Amino acid sequence: MRRRIVWLICLVAVLFLLSMAGSLFWIDRARSPGKLWLSSNKIGVVQVRGLIIDSRDTLEKIKTFREDPDIKAILVRIESPGGGVGPSQEIYGELLRTVKEKPVVASMGSIAASGGYYIAAATNRIVANPGTLTGSIGVIVNFSNLQGLFEKIGYDMVTIKSGRFKDLGNPNREMTPEEKMLVQQMIDVVHHQFIRDVARGRNLPEKDVEEIADGRVLTGETAQQLKLVDELGNFNDAVNAAAVLANIPGEPEIVYAEKKKFSVVDFLLGEEATAMIHNFLNGASQPVRYQAPFPFSP
Repeated sequence: MRRRIVWLICLVAVLFLLSMAGSLFWIDRARSPGKLWLSSNKIGVVQVRGLIIDSRDTLEKIKTFREDPDIKAILVRIESPGGGVGPSQEIYGELLRTVKEKPVVASMGSIAASGGYYIAAATNRIVANPGTLTGSIGVIVNFSNLQGLFEKIGYDMVTIKSGRFKDLGNPNREMTPEEKMLVQQMIDVVHHQFIRDVARGRNLPEKDVEEIADGRVLTGETAQQLKLVDELGNFNDAVNAAAVLANIPGEPEIVYAEKKKFSVVDFLLGEEATAMIHNFLNGASQPVRYQAPFPFSP
């Protein structure tokens, strides 16, 4: 009798496990119809558009794709003239972490310059159009001198500070030579970080990068000649490059990162206009920038 009970318990356990396995099978089939247990062929696309001001959303998308076992490679589509130093470095670091786990390819659109190029340098492979505006390896910071205007309109600013450099950049006066030297030293340090990270990501000698790191803007074709870009091609070519690196057989499936929730402001003004307003309002928070020396691009 005892033996029968033991056998009965074992039978129930086996039936339960088979039931669970069947449930998981049908759930997987529902998520990927017609693929059953075949390996995934998905490539996750993360878009970096406009000024790089806040990196949190991009970091979250990269992390989500990195941790998703169904995503075999990540493609970063860049349409950016650059932006803040800190956000650019954060995205660069997250991509460096990601390439250790799965392939990452950068696809450059019309512009991927300065900070836009900085983040691309962390990927396994960079694909640019021949006419893509890229490069611009440099740092910039602007200070306004409104002293003459203030004198004309009768405006005066009273500043009380705790140290001689605390009001550096005060628009009510000219910058002193000592202040200019201090800012230049800071810019030189951040510039070297740019050069170092590009050399690291592209596996180039720092000396070679330093020779072209004077802020010049390059076409994709010239950048390829200088080994800053691997391949000339469009978005589809970048997808194919990612598929090859990830050993994906056949046609890869493109998966875009989830967009942020559509707001009322987006509905009234459009997403592009909302993004431009956001960049304008938040741009002042990033005074030191890896940014190309021409007008904002979407």
